[in-house]
Amino acid sequence: MKVLVDVNHPAHVHLFKNLSWELEKRGHCVLWTARTRDVVQNLLDYYGFKYKMLTKAQKGIVRLGKELLERDFKMLRLVKDFQPDIMMGTSVCITHVGKAKNIPSIFWEEDNQDIRKLSIIAYPFADVICTPDCFEQNFGGKHVKYPSYHELAYLHPNRFSSNPTVLKKLKLKKFEPYFILRFVSFKASHDTRESGISVETGLKLIKLLSKYGKVFVNSEIQLPEDIEKYRITVAPHELHDALYYATMCIGDSQTVIAEAAVLGTPAIRCNTYVGYPGKVPYLDELEYKYGLTYGFRPSDEDKMLHKILKLLSNPSLKQEWQEKREEMLKDKIDLTDWMVEFLENYPESFKDYKRKLE
Repeated sequence: MKVLVDVNHPAHVHLFKNLSWELEKRGHCVLWTARTRDVVQNLLDYYGFKYKMLTKAQKGIVRLGKELLERDFKMLRLVKDFQPDIMMGTSVCITHVGKAKNIPSIFWEEDNQDIRKLSIIAYPFADVICTPDCFEQNFGGKHVKYPSYHELAYLHPNRFSSNPTVLKKLKLKKFEPYFILRFVSFKASHDTRESGISVETGLKLIKLLSKYGKVFVNSEIQLPEDIEKYRITVAPHELHDALYYATMCIGDSQTVIAEAAVLGTPAIRCNTYVGYPGKVPYLDELEYKYGLTYGFRPSDEDKMLHKILKLLSNPSLKQEWQEKREEMLKDKIDLTDWMVEFLENYPESFKDYKRKLE
């Protein structure tokens, strides 16, 4: 079987990396396609995947529209040569090209930030839409829900083993407390009019947390020197190890906060998506069902700082979060295992899923 995997974001490389390796072990052929953005290409190179970069990530509705047309065209040419049996990923492109070339497309989604746009330009063309089962929305007969999160395709205990050598790279001793702050640019198409942690709040967090341990900043944007000097120096593929051992992770990124939470690290999210139930359902569930994370709006800075201080006063903080993680894992599956079975047995796997719902 030939499988084409198309991704948009660094987290999506992690999402499908174990699937790719498992499929290749079973004799299948996998080709990745992507757009040049952040560290996507660095990760694809590091993991040794066969890939093609189709376009460079653009900003603004007009430029994004032009990029999508260019990507569709390049994907059509690529598909003509590669001739995949199935296309899957997080890109709108696979749904268009899959429909045009009569190739099944499986579209993966984990939140509702782009739901209006995707309901027009992606969902109607996809053969299957896969989401976590914490989604309340139903996308009709093509919708498949699984009891897991994207992050558990690569951070489930079956797939992730923490590497303590990251502590040496950070010049930390074993059990030495430290904090990771994560900042994003809010320049994605779904981030219009959204915001996160301000520079002023970032400086306050650094001043506060420095009293309790070392502070490291992970950011996709250039920051003022007062914050930039705290930038973490580990390679992109080592960030999850750093998150695992951290005392706490605080940021305005949805993905990194979810990654910290499923690793059992106390995670604090601060952005304007907070307060809208169902907008980011997996983070809602991690917060309200499992207590692994807390969300605050930027206007609630004082409440956030108070919560951080309260958590840091708990001498058993990490132990309690690891126990919460174990409770969450009892309900969730290794998503990679589910992906492999669903893909290898498609379309029967899809039919079986639908029959069980009847």
